Parts: sequence; structure tokens; C-alpha cells
Amino acid sequence: MAVAPEVDPQRPSVARIYDYFLGGRHNFAADRQAAAVALAAMPQLPAAARINRDFLRRAVTTAAEAGVDQFLDLGAGIPAEGAAGENVPEMARRIRPHARVVYVDLEPVAVVHARRLLAADPYAEALLADLTEPGAVLDAEPVRRLIDLARPVCLLATAVADFIPDTELLGRALDQYREAAAPGSFLVMSHGSAEGDPERVDQVRRIYNTTTSPMVIRNRDEVRALMGDWPLIDPGLTLAARWRPDGAPAEGDPVATRSVVAAVARKPTVT
Repeated sequence: MAVAPEVDPQRPSVARIYDYFLGGRHNFAADRQAAAVALAAMPQLPAAARINRDFLRRAVTTAAEAGVDQFLDLGAGIPAEGAAGENVPEMARRIRPHARVVYVDLEPVAVVHARRLLAADPYAEALLADLTEPGAVLDAEPVRRLIDLARPVCLLATAVADFIPDTELLGRALDQYREAAAPGSFLVMSHGSAEGDPERVDQVRRIYNTTTSPMVIRNRDEVRALMGDWPLIDPGLTLAARWRPDGAPAEGDPVATRSVVAAVARKPTVT
């Protein structure tokens, strides 16, 4: 296993800012200062983060109910803990008690905290790797040990494509993950959207460009293209808050609601 490099607490981290928005405790003063600037531009950011987290829970549950018991979380960020909510193993194991999870992230802070959280869990691990290098990810020891690509796997790519500006590089990587996955596998994706308030979103984008991960906003057609040729399951590509909500969708603040789009695709089974 690669040793995570030293964490720099002086430079704001996207993973730690997101953790702060969710009410987590794995963040530093520099992250909170950057978050304050972003919140001044768009106070709805914590609500948007919660919308994304709730979508992730519903998507993981959908895959688990379909029989999937292994999850590859690409660009996972800092695993949720305590006030920040459920993490992916907890979500999946409500349906599949022996679900296996590998977190993949390039940010050292995310991997450090994930390894601490998962230290006593034999069926979950964190991998320090770049998701845009799928060959290295899929050949890494934790993935080979915990993920059986001959069986359906749920590929998670939530709130991460926003921070990979090179669309061609990202698209090629996702193509390779889809190709490696068995029929019946899922791809879960969420992405930041400017549909709620383009001016505010652009201000936030410029603020994030001073952090460890520059931000890019794509439209729905661009997000759909990243998901390749796998069919989308109902209700297709939509606002994350409206993707199979628990009961009637709680719209909440319209800017927050329209700031995240999401979809889930499934690889056709062989007939």
C-alpha cells in the first residue's frame, strides 16, 4: 500500500471544505476560511452538499437492492463520520451486510482519514491513486483483493468530475472502468450545475480554483456523455434532489436544489 504523503494544513483542500459543509471535523483553519469566502458568494453550498450526500445514499441503496455487494468509490473524498452522516460501507451494509468498499482518492487528507476510519474493517480500504489512471487503480492490491470484476460492481463518481477539468482524460478513464466492469454493474454520477444561479456558481468556481483542485461546471449533455453508452435507469439524468427521493421530493432552496445533477447507469446484462 502506498504511504500517503504529508498533509498540508495551510492550503485549502476541496475534500476538507466539503467535509466542513457536511458538518464534519476533518478540516483546518485554511479550509474554513476558504469555505467562508465561498459561503459569502453562495450560502446554499452546505444544502447542496447534503443533497449530493442524500443522492449517494439512495443510489448505493438502489445498487445494493439489485444485488451488488462491492463498491469502487472513485474520488471518494473524506468518508462521512458522525455529524457528516453515513459513509458508503454503512449505506451498503444496511442491505448487503458483507459489502466490500474501496475508496480511491488523490488527496492525501482523504486517504489518511479514510485509513483511520477503516483500520478495523477487513472489507473496506482506501487507496491513494489518481482515478484518471484506471489501469493503476484496477491493478492496485486493495482493488484486486476486495473487488471481483467478474461480478457486478457499483462505480461511484459523485461530486468528483467537477474537479477534473480535462474532459477528454476523464472520459477515457471512465470508458476503461466501464469496460472492466461486469454486466449488471452500476455507474453513479453527480455533478455540479449552474442551473440554479450561474453567476453565483461562477464565483464559487473561481474561489475553488485557489484550492488543491480547480473546478469545472458542465451542462447536462456533457455529464451524460461522460456516462458513456450504458442505459440510464429511471428517472434518468435529473436534479439530484429529484432522483428517486424518499417520499415526495423536498425541494428546499431552489438554488441548492438546482446546483447538483445526477444519474445512475447500468451495464446491460448478457442475454
